[in-house]
Amino acid sequence: TMAQKITEAHEHVAKAEKYLKTSFMKWKPDYDSAASEYAKAAVAFKSARQLEQAKDAYLQEAEAHTSNRSAFEQAGMMLKDMQRLPEAVQYIEKASVMYVENGTPDTAAMALDRAGKLMEPLDLAKAAHLYQQAAGVFENEERLRQAVELIGKASRLLVRQQKFDEAAESLQKEKNMYKEIENYPTCFKKTIAQVLVHLHRGDYVAAEKCVQESYSIPGFSGSEDCVAMEQLLQGYDDQDEELVSRVCTSPLLRYMDNDYAKLAISLKVPGGGKKKPAAAGDSGAAPPEEEEDEYAGGLC
Repeated sequence: TMAQKITEAHEHVAKAEKYLKTSFMKWKPDYDSAASEYAKAAVAFKSARQLEQAKDAYLQEAEAHTSNRSAFEQAGMMLKDMQRLPEAVQYIEKASVMYVENGTPDTAAMALDRAGKLMEPLDLAKAAHLYQQAAGVFENEERLRQAVELIGKASRLLVRQQKFDEAAESLQKEKNMYKEIENYPTCFKKTIAQVLVHLHRGDYVAAEKCVQESYSIPGFSGSEDCVAMEQLLQGYDDQDEELVSRVCTSPLLRYMDNDYAKLAISLKVPGGGKKKPAAAGDSGAAPPEEEEDEYAGGLC
């Protein structure tokens, strides 16, 4: 029964405390035995749904046995079950530092990734930071495929917060990594994301530069991604709302990750869509009917 489990847990705690006491005959606390009793107490508290006490027992186990990283993560998980997520994440981060120090970086990165997922509904900035930390751990291990996936999660959350400067940096890092692991088609998609982010920043020059540097990526030149971005830049520069809208609502952009698809749909041309006259020598703008026809058939 629950009552029995709670009694059992308290017995383990009492034993643990006894192991930690010193006396005239026993000079040194027996940390290992204490840690193991705290661990048993935590399990008993957990099965009796005494989560606060289970968390405390895990923390005492971790303190008695500082090399025991997983006890910190377990304490974090108890806090998660109690819906105390910011505290939970603190302990998971503490555990991950220890995982790295103790030569198990994979466990650290996976713990940080989990913590990121926990924080997403609550605090996008913190979640993005946790994904970046996890990516950093994998990057140090030269596990670029795992690292780049986590940077991708961070990029999307930065876009969602409209932190476009940081998102642009994050996307550049992603693109470079995909290039390094020779996943070229994904580089093309990252170029589209970069262009959308830079145009939302109002920085046409930076957007154009991202397309220019992609010409050196095998297969980019002449690809549908490339053609679409050339059209988008052209339309944006000419303040041609119709062309911009056609590119931004095309399946290529509509079926991107939701965060980027939203950027495409909400992109406005500068100047409120007053199209620039075709050339400086023109005698004023063309009549509206001709303007419609000009783009009716082509450019797609």
